[in-house]
Amino acid sequence: MIERWIRLETDIVTAVEAENRVRNLMWTVSGDYKLDTRLDVESFFRSKAISLYDAVKQGGFARYFDQNQMAMYLVKKIYYGAEEKPLTDLAQICVDAAVWKKVSKERPGVPALRKRAFEDLLEVSYEKLCGSLPGRLRAAMMQEYLDGRKIREKRLETPLSWIRSLEDAEDVMELIRTVDRMYNTMIDLGFERKHGDLEHVLAADTEDLKEFNWKDFLEETAVEYSLEEYLRLITQRLMTSAVEEREEEEKTGSGGQRVVLLDQEALEKMYSYIELNYGRSYLSPREEKRQNYRLCRGAHADCSLYFTEGILRNPVTANAQYVNAKRHAEKNRLLFRNSFYLMKRNVELLTGELRRSLVRRQEQEWFSSDYGVIVPSRLWKVGRLPDPGKLFVRTSKRDQSEFVVDILMDASGSQRDRQGQVALQAYIISEALSNNRIPHRILGFCTFWDYTVMQRFREYDDPRSENQRVLDFVTSANNRDGLAIRAAGDGLLGRPEENKILIVLSDGRPNDVIVNRPGSRNPKPYQGEYAIRDTAHEVRKLRGEGVYVLGAFAGKEKDLAAEKKIFGKDFAYIREIANFSRVTGRYLRRLLDEGTW
Repeated sequence: MIERWIRLETDIVTAVEAENRVRNLMWTVSGDYKLDTRLDVESFFRSKAISLYDAVKQGGFARYFDQNQMAMYLVKKIYYGAEEKPLTDLAQICVDAAVWKKVSKERPGVPALRKRAFEDLLEVSYEKLCGSLPGRLRAAMMQEYLDGRKIREKRLETPLSWIRSLEDAEDVMELIRTVDRMYNTMIDLGFERKHGDLEHVLAADTEDLKEFNWKDFLEETAVEYSLEEYLRLITQRLMTSAVEEREEEEKTGSGGQRVVLLDQEALEKMYSYIELNYGRSYLSPREEKRQNYRLCRGAHADCSLYFTEGILRNPVTANAQYVNAKRHAEKNRLLFRNSFYLMKRNVELLTGELRRSLVRRQEQEWFSSDYGVIVPSRLWKVGRLPDPGKLFVRTSKRDQSEFVVDILMDASGSQRDRQGQVALQAYIISEALSNNRIPHRILGFCTFWDYTVMQRFREYDDPRSENQRVLDFVTSANNRDGLAIRAAGDGLLGRPEENKILIVLSDGRPNDVIVNRPGSRNPKPYQGEYAIRDTAHEVRKLRGEGVYVLGAFAGKEKDLAAEKKIFGKDFAYIREIANFSRVTGRYLRRLLDEGTW
């Protein structure tokens, strides 16, 4: 025990010393000993060069350029619809190019440190960098610096020349113009046409920015972020290039429980806040109260359900959240238009497969019988054999029972990176089901404070023209999977069809914020094993009532065990979200063919 304590103490001292070293380097380079920027100390123990070079880069940028002006540009660009991650990735590259030569004039050791940091980054992150266009650009820039290697990807040649020109930049506006040009030519070719040029972006009204709810740009965050807090976050992401996935792990770990304390005044405003951010409910107050009384029990006591068709369908007012939802829907529709012919082909294939399965269910089956249509070829047995057997045949049609399908999609912040793809895949399934006249409903769910929001994109008997409404799919906040599955199953069980199917697309991580209401029973935190057991219970309960439940898992491999606990053997691991409609179609086809109920 003593030896273990000594090792722990040594580790703590080492971590403190590392942070001091990195922070002192940043302060020394910047000349500003009040500079307070979050540092990536953990990477120090994997690669000192990466951590120290980040400190040099942060200090140099603070010294030679206006950090706040760059951060404000990024926030305004995001406000007008730019994607945060590729935008900040491009800004990181430009900041690096603009800073390193200036710092090197005063500190001759910086080029060697930069070289070592680039070598380590390419070694540990090359595969990840190659997964995106900004990542490939960054890798090309590092390789060019290390050995002068010419890039083979022609589309990166012009951006690389822009990056090289920043090495002599003197004004932050030169960086901003380059970042903006790179984003508009590499990431979103139609940005200027839809949202205006750089001058228009920079002229964004600060009052509108302050009213905007920046929480929707953070993964699974259940608190409302102000403009100031978001600016700090953007500045941090702008500077730190090392390990990026640690925040999510910290957030879901044992020490990452997030608690929101609500007073009576906040509670009174909560319902109106949900209305403003997610649109009016399509239920009457009386029906809403009845649903909450029936469904919000057990592990979900003190929770509430909110049924809506979304802020775009039924807004209270055209506020900042309406603008945000509209912007995301436009991105989904842009992806839809760019993928139109591929989508059309997938719809045709899935439609044909389901149609063939339905036709097979209607085929006649012939079997021997003691009555029916006589078979002349068997008459010779009469009088010659003691038991002539069955001399007749009868026909019967296969199971003619009807089907109904629910598609329930996790719309929490963890789905943000695949938001457009999820919408497109749901559309493919919906089109194929509509073409075969199979009634189906599409729902999305997320949880904000203690409200689980059930957004309806399509009702069972809606016309085919309503299928495109799924392109309004927008992600935010947390996910309380057990309550969402319970609510979806309740509607499904009310349908007259004999065969009921529920398809749940999730990341296998039920995770909800803790809300402390005055006088509440303060339920256990809905995360980890507790949340997994509750979600699994709801799935088993529905199956016991005759509903076939399929779990479509689109999360990380480390969460596979949790998904298996929830859905048992009836789940599909979707490594690429583009396979969602294909996998779902295969399961529907199997059920139509085999009738395994």
